[in-house]
Amino acid sequence: MTNPWTPQPATTDVPAQRVLLVEDEPRIRRVLRLALEDEGYQVLEATNGADALAAMRRDPPDVVLLDLMLPDQHGFGVCREIRRDSDVPVIMVTARTDSHDVVAGLESGADDYVTKPLVAKELSARIRAVMRRAEPASMPQSQQFAVGDLRIDVAASEATRDGVQLPLTRTEFKLLAELAGAEGAVRSREHLLSKVWGYGYFGDSRIVDVHIRRLRLKVEPDPANPRRVVTARGLGYRLVV
Repeated sequence: MTNPWTPQPATTDVPAQRVLLVEDEPRIRRVLRLALEDEGYQVLEATNGADALAAMRRDPPDVVLLDLMLPDQHGFGVCREIRRDSDVPVIMVTARTDSHDVVAGLESGADDYVTKPLVAKELSARIRAVMRRAEPASMPQSQQFAVGDLRIDVAASEATRDGVQLPLTRTEFKLLAELAGAEGAVRSREHLLSKVWGYGYFGDSRIVDVHIRRLRLKVEPDPANPRRVVTARGLGYRLVV
């Protein structure tokens, strides 16, 4: 019989969130795995791009931590392949801080990026932030918006144009919903970083700018001449309603 005074392990019905860690360097992979497991994540591993894509098809994770430099192909290509049929959050890991590499990684479909050497607590905070983007937008769930032929349904986390659903990632939808909820007011890059990428997020404005460009490709009839998601020079962005 169980001693009622003996502390029993806590139980929960909530499964651990699963991180697909794509890293070819064994030492780095081991350190990251231990750090992520210590934070409560279930860690799946892949050592190259082909294995990562196979793992995505076999058992899709909740978030992908993707190293840029892989032995068989570049992380940019892996990210684009993931984006073909999945909106799973992707965090790029790079040893470079060069603007071209950061922007190219975001353009390929990544939601965020971190640079090496990695700090475990910061990495965990970034993962929690991208996970939160799967949650409903921070506005009334009955909220719907119409901008010309564009329809935004917050409760369904869905946007359509001419009745056709737009293939938005979770981050792109959050960004669009945040702009729509402003009802035509300008939202600064700092505001969007806080609301879309997570409270307390210390990122750079390039992340917002690249996601705005990606969003325009999907919601604008002519992305080169945006009429819906417009720039307020020196201030930020707004959705013309």
